[in-house]
Amino acid sequence: MRNDESRQRKGRLRRAVARLTSSLRAQLFAWVVLTLIGAICINLYLSFRSANATSDLVTDHTLLASARVIAEAVHVDPSGTVQADIPPAALEMFDTGYGDRVFYQVVTAWGNLVAGYPDLPQPKKEQVGEDIAFRADQVRVMMLNQPIVGLGEDGTVSVTVAVTHNSQYAMRRRLWLSDFTKQLVLVLLAGLVTIIGLQRGLTPVLRLRDAVRERGRQRLDPLEPDMVQSELRPLVHALNDHMERVQNQMAAQRRFVSNAAHQLRTPLALISTQASVAAREDDNARRDEALTALRSSTRQVTRLASQLLTLSRAEPGSRRPRSDTIDLVATARQVLETLAEEALRRNIDLGLEADGAPVHVEGDGTMLREMLVNLVDNALRYTPANGRVTVGVRRDGGDAVLWVEDNGPGIPEAERGQVFERFYRIIGTEPEGSGLGLAIVREVVDGAGGTIALSDATGGGLLVTVRLPAV
Repeated sequence: MRNDESRQRKGRLRRAVARLTSSLRAQLFAWVVLTLIGAICINLYLSFRSANATSDLVTDHTLLASARVIAEAVHVDPSGTVQADIPPAALEMFDTGYGDRVFYQVVTAWGNLVAGYPDLPQPKKEQVGEDIAFRADQVRVMMLNQPIVGLGEDGTVSVTVAVTHNSQYAMRRRLWLSDFTKQLVLVLLAGLVTIIGLQRGLTPVLRLRDAVRERGRQRLDPLEPDMVQSELRPLVHALNDHMERVQNQMAAQRRFVSNAAHQLRTPLALISTQASVAAREDDNARRDEALTALRSSTRQVTRLASQLLTLSRAEPGSRRPRSDTIDLVATARQVLETLAEEALRRNIDLGLEADGAPVHVEGDGTMLREMLVNLVDNALRYTPANGRVTVGVRRDGGDAVLWVEDNGPGIPEAERGQVFERFYRIIGTEPEGSGLGLAIVREVVDGAGGTIALSDATGGGLLVTVRLPAV
């Protein structure tokens, strides 16, 4: 039972600590109060030393005054004997109600005891207070050398006065407790002011929380930074940037769904029609012709779906950006090996121009490869049989330059600005094109911080030049 209760207490303590550490208000309050307590502890230590020094100073002044009173009462009688009539005032000045005991000693220069305690030790220096042990007590001692009329030119007496520490300690306690009380009141007032300040200071944060909570699921308009303090405005700007990225992702998803629905509707309807025709045909030749057309439409839909997915991934905000370092020369060589079969089938001369040195760029490696695939695939698609397609990679200062050149029909200069739009196809081109290849290329190039340009190739055809920051 006792172990269970102990575990329960520990569990409650851990939960309480977890609640405190997860609360911003509690953390700020704790840091402020702990800082104040630390500063006050240092101040109390200094106050204790100051109170100790003050009590020593007051006691020393009292001891010196008592010694002067006693010294002034020392005289030489007519017979030449040194006499000391101790005035009551010299001892009564230590009567502060704390039961202090006073000791004194009057000694001539040649060592004769005139009055007082013969075993009272003398301090090392004159008129400097010193703490020493006397009999069973700790006392504060002060010594004064005083010339006496009638003892000759160098005749002096040494007056030593000592008092116990009761009054001195009481004074020290009063001074220190007075400072302690003031510091405690200061901590309490600071804690109260801190709580009020935290409550008022966190009000804009709570207002920001309420503003975010009250928004509907579709509201992603930016928040007003002026609703919080200047230190919290970077947080609001970060929230606004995040909501802008979410908006871009949602817009990209909507565009993808809209484009997919629009572009897939016609070929899917065509596939359905061709399948119905093939199912109804009794003639084998016509059925084979319908099936061939069905396979062609299926390939077209498959390619269109693949292009749509690639375009969706290439759009900004569609996924977390990657930062890969890739060699454009090696990537171009891999792409050409992949598409070499199509080039051989149509007897197209597909080549790579590079000096062999690697040309590195930084970006999403997968999307940069898709960019190359689409550029070369477009060039092969629009280049006639027995033509040529050349891919080149070189470094030009701080840029990596990639170009794809073909001897196909090219693109009229008036339409070069439009071919980067989605689903735009030049009139008279083959029907299997999706109109997405160059749109994908532009999205990838923009995402990598590069540029793309179209121009006429030497001897006719199209030259596509891509510039990317080299690393």
